[in-house]
Amino acid sequence: MDEVMQKLDATNYKDLLKHYIDTQDEKALYGVEQVSKSFIKSNILPEEIVNLHIQALAELYPNLFEDFQHSMSFLLEAMISYGLAHQEFQMLREKQYELKSEISVAASMQDTLLGTTKPAIEGLDIGVISVPAHQMNGDYHHFVKGKDGSLGIAVADVIGKGIPAALCMSMIKYSMDSYPEESMTPKAILKNLNRVVERNVDPSMFITMFYAQYIPSQSKLHYSSAGHEPGYYYNAEKDSFTEIETQGLVLGVSPDTDYKQYELQINKGDMVIMLTDGVTECRDGDRFIESEEVLDVIKQYANLPAQEMVNNVYKHFERLQNFELRDDFTLLILRKEV
Repeated sequence: MDEVMQKLDATNYKDLLKHYIDTQDEKALYGVEQVSKSFIKSNILPEEIVNLHIQALAELYPNLFEDFQHSMSFLLEAMISYGLAHQEFQMLREKQYELKSEISVAASMQDTLLGTTKPAIEGLDIGVISVPAHQMNGDYHHFVKGKDGSLGIAVADVIGKGIPAALCMSMIKYSMDSYPEESMTPKAILKNLNRVVERNVDPSMFITMFYAQYIPSQSKLHYSSAGHEPGYYYNAEKDSFTEIETQGLVLGVSPDTDYKQYELQINKGDMVIMLTDGVTECRDGDRFIESEEVLDVIKQYANLPAQEMVNNVYKHFERLQNFELRDDFTLLILRKEV
């Protein structure tokens, strides 16, 4: 049946071609539209249509000059090459679509697996924003509220992006959740996580982390760092920012690494700024911004609640980069209110 239909289509095509050549009547083109639809239904390739055209011409005008016949043969070869290239392009596009769909599912799973709730701590105003540069976020933040009223805060960055980074972060989160609360000091957290990363993560992938624990009853912040971007402390009385002192090897380099723990007294109006390098390495054109510029922008919005503050800081640097983030952007601010 298919062969009969193809012969009928070929006959119709030849008749339409002759009628058009003889009359240049555009009404003949309407018939071409119907034949073309039939070609699509029969899955006829472009090069087969060209070949059909050549055969029709040969039957209608057997004495066509030789150069024209050669040109049609050349067109046929061009269409065969085009057909192969187009088929390859379609396959690549389908694979790209499948990959985008998989990444979209992975990003949704990442949001679910790594989701964390900003806790309410009396006397402490918390603002946090984390925006991925692409679908998958290589940054991570997490809050752990202790039974004694303390607040654990983790900010991390994977050196490596995409789905492997998301899997690493999921492992980190669930490792942290498995530790007993009495061992949740910053230096102990990092030491334990370092062993997990060293044993389970590819050597080409490293994780930096800043872990802090706020003790409301003492108004103190205990913290340790594993090679992470240093944060900043704002002293309200002096109206000045200082870089938070940190020292420590990135997670996963050496299994026996110990991490130093630091302590910071937090008074009313003071702020602690934690971030990833996506904040400090923002660009203004081809120029990397200076850390003082970040602090100036934070200070500009310091009269706002902490969440509004981080939102406005992000919008500022988003505009500065023409709304195209080059790296994941995570900013977390704690401000003591009483």
